[in-house]
Amino acid sequence: MSDLPIKDIGSAIGSGDIAKTKAIEGETGGNFESVINEALNKVSQVQEDVEKAVNELATGGDITTAVLAIEKADMSFQLMVEVRNKLISTYQEIMRMQV
Repeated sequence: MSDLPIKDIGSAIGSGDIAKTKAIEGETGGNFESVINEALNKVSQVQEDVEKAVNELATGGDITTAVLAIEKADMSFQLMVEVRNKLISTYQEIMRMQV
C-alpha cells in the first residue's frame, strides 16, 4: 500500500470521472416507480409459487417444499406491508412540513 499525502487525498477522491458515475446510476435501476413495481412483481411471483406448491402438495407433493414456500410468501408479504407503512408515514411527514 502506498502512502498518500494528506493534500493528495482530495484530488484522488475528486478525480472519478462522470462516465463511471453514470454507469453506477444505470446499474441501480431506474426511478422509484420502477423499483416499487419490480418489488411488487417479485412478491406476486412468490405468491404464485405458493399456489403451485400447495397444488403439488394436494396431488402428493412434498410438504417441506410447500411449507417453505408459504413461509417465504408470508415473510415477503410482511416486508411489503412494512415498506408500505414506512412510505405512508414518510408521505404524512412531508405533508406536515411547512413551506
